[in-house]
Amino acid sequence: MYKRPAPPPPGRVLFKPFRTPGSALPSLASSKPVRKRKRVTYKEDAVSSDSEDERRKKKAKVVRGKENDLHYGDDGEIEVRNINRLYRTYELSAPRPQVLMRSFAIPELRNSKGELVPTIASRAALGLLTPKTIPPRPLHDPMADHAIVLYDPTIDARETDEERKERLAQEEKEKEAREAEEKSKDGGLWNPHGKSLREVLGIKLKKPEPGKDDKVPVVIDPVLSKVLRPHQIEGVKFLYKCTTGAIVENAYGCIMADEMGLGKTLQCIALLHTLLKQSPRSRRPTIDKAVIACPSSLVKNWGNELVKWLGRDGAPGVLSVDNKGTKAELIEAVKRWVAARGRNVTQPVMIVSYETLRTLSVELTNCEIGLLLCDEGHRLKNGDSLTFQALNGLRVQRRVILSGTPIQNDLSEYFSLLNFANPQYLGTRMDFRKNYELAILRGRDADASDKEKENSEAKLKELAERVSKFIIRRTNDLLSKYLPVKYEHVVFCTLSPLQLALYRHFIKSPDTQKLLRGQGSQPLKAINVLKKLCNHPELLNLPEDLPGCESILPADYGNSLYGGPKLSRGERAIRDRGVGEEVRCEWGGKFLVLERFLDRITRETNDKIVLISNYTQTLDLFEKMCRSKRYGFFRLDGTMTVVKRQKLVDQFNDPEGKEFIFLLSSKAGGCGINLIGANRLILFDPDWNPAADQQALARVWRDGQKKECFVYRFISTGTIEEKIFQRQAQKQALSSCVVDEKEDAERHFTADDLRKLFLFNEGTLCETHETFKCKRCKNGKQFMKSPALLYGDASTWNHHQNPELKDMHDDLLRAECGEPQVSTVFQYISH
Repeated sequence: MYKRPAPPPPGRVLFKPFRTPGSALPSLASSKPVRKRKRVTYKEDAVSSDSEDERRKKKAKVVRGKENDLHYGDDGEIEVRNINRLYRTYELSAPRPQVLMRSFAIPELRNSKGELVPTIASRAALGLLTPKTIPPRPLHDPMADHAIVLYDPTIDARETDEERKERLAQEEKEKEAREAEEKSKDGGLWNPHGKSLREVLGIKLKKPEPGKDDKVPVVIDPVLSKVLRPHQIEGVKFLYKCTTGAIVENAYGCIMADEMGLGKTLQCIALLHTLLKQSPRSRRPTIDKAVIACPSSLVKNWGNELVKWLGRDGAPGVLSVDNKGTKAELIEAVKRWVAARGRNVTQPVMIVSYETLRTLSVELTNCEIGLLLCDEGHRLKNGDSLTFQALNGLRVQRRVILSGTPIQNDLSEYFSLLNFANPQYLGTRMDFRKNYELAILRGRDADASDKEKENSEAKLKELAERVSKFIIRRTNDLLSKYLPVKYEHVVFCTLSPLQLALYRHFIKSPDTQKLLRGQGSQPLKAINVLKKLCNHPELLNLPEDLPGCESILPADYGNSLYGGPKLSRGERAIRDRGVGEEVRCEWGGKFLVLERFLDRITRETNDKIVLISNYTQTLDLFEKMCRSKRYGFFRLDGTMTVVKRQKLVDQFNDPEGKEFIFLLSSKAGGCGINLIGANRLILFDPDWNPAADQQALARVWRDGQKKECFVYRFISTGTIEEKIFQRQAQKQALSSCVVDEKEDAERHFTADDLRKLFLFNEGTLCETHETFKCKRCKNGKQFMKSPALLYGDASTWNHHQNPELKDMHDDLLRAECGEPQVSTVFQYISH
């Protein structure tokens, strides 16, 4: 075998920097004299008559031990040596092709003593490099401190959604192969061997079967896990299980029905971010695109929330459809979003309002969407609406509905939400009505028999068992650990003398008497007239709305909203802006209380307050009063553009701002806006829908609030507003039975009571309290405190009549003691 020559001694090796032969670069001058070197020639390479042995001896004599030296010529340049002459070469023992076809063996190396030198294989690939196999690993460390694991392959042995799809695709492929084989048999092309060509040749392909070791844990991003509260962690785990089909096969939707203020937005951001970045398969996301549908006033707020919780670097790219550009630009942007695939998806999240999304249904028809988040999802309560149809037509399986009030009016709306989240899970609408709705409502009536009540409870339990898999519901009681105390009051205000006279006149009018006998044709108009009258007489166009009331109106009555005395255009413009004209607060009982409240807030506190009404005309009177008294205020209603709304909210929440009043329309901005800069809120008039009132009342007691909160609901005593409040109580009792699963929700009002809207109970201090049949109050005084205050049930609240207001915690209500405008107050304390 070949014997490698020994290397030269280390001391005799000369190291110099490498220089290319014939380099044009000038050499560096040295201070030392040039060292004389032996000139190397290639005379031994010339053809001579010497024998091979003599030539080999001369060569060894010249260069032995110096094969590693660098040789320089007289000019200092390196001389090129024929390296092939330094080492021994061998001729091939056979033709070249025959040698190269032999198997490779590592040559043996022996030292000077003839001993075999052991060789260690470097495991370097001969030929092409094989791809490196990277073991699957999670995106975030599941063993880190405070890590929140949504999926653990060592515990969750269930089949993931991706595995289910791959299995179904493989089964479909095998089925097609069998069908093709059967078809080939019929056509005379059958293979008698029953084997494919690969099997006949003995070629076996290893199919990588994904096992448990290939799955990785799914872990929430540590940026989010350190800010999530315990109930929010539970919510994110619930959302992940539902949207990955782990609860029921082929059911990917759910409803997050937490009450307002519990952080539904943050929980959905955690779910969205996790699905966009991770899956049980390493380095693969669960979804590529997501759509967030919300009211127009919350489009910008959602973008701000993503940046707030994930940071500017961690937040996903967002296509925010906020109507800034033209319609053509909007459609072009949406088309690019739809066409993006794989790594080209730079904006995986689209935030769009319900109204705009309805107009984009054509562009989004063929787009596969991974996740659909519907904020304020009670917008989908009507299954026949265009918005419901547009969203239901999208190609998306994972549907999450966010709504603090899933039941607003009846069970059919509840079914619409459930059917949108998981289509056909409860059957058709008629099936739901037949199997559940009729029996439950029959048993909820106060006049129901024992058998009907028993059947109703059974149906409620059955429905709750089926639906509870996809609904998570937590109440505001959880906020008591993180927020200051909230005092919520229902303030019953008496009518002013003018309101009282006009109310009597309307009730006794012939048109109203026809309505009471069931012969009227315009009940909604009459209801609207009474609701506006309870707020303030100037909201009505008198005397047109109340014919024959001219004798009741005061001599100086001049309606500032409808006509009035003839004025010039400039005078009318000044009047409409509220300059130079005051609101006659003494004409409205609730306005008198409001005037005193604002005066005390201005003089004695540094608090801010939110005033909410269902009517923009009422906001006009608020604005006129603020201008006349020079109070700083902001106003947000349906006329304000979406772009300006969030800027207005940010200015009001600034502690250094001078404006302490925020006028808000419950229809335009009651949903989702955070007004934590204020700690007081007045809901001036009730709505038929209790969910609308609950949304409005939850604007100030939210995350970030640092001060005690005082919330007031103004109700006119004995009027139609009390009937509306009672109707809300019935709807909330239904919601508590179905959603909250409370079995002891009391039945206070019969169906016949709720039809008596136009009966005016003039002499009562609080008609609602009389229907409670309260056992804790005697002779108008509460002698025993409530053992438990239930938020949705006012019968369990503290009941205070006017003489007892002096003992209340709130300064504003304590000052109303002895004033005739406040007759009764219901009080709820959060903790």
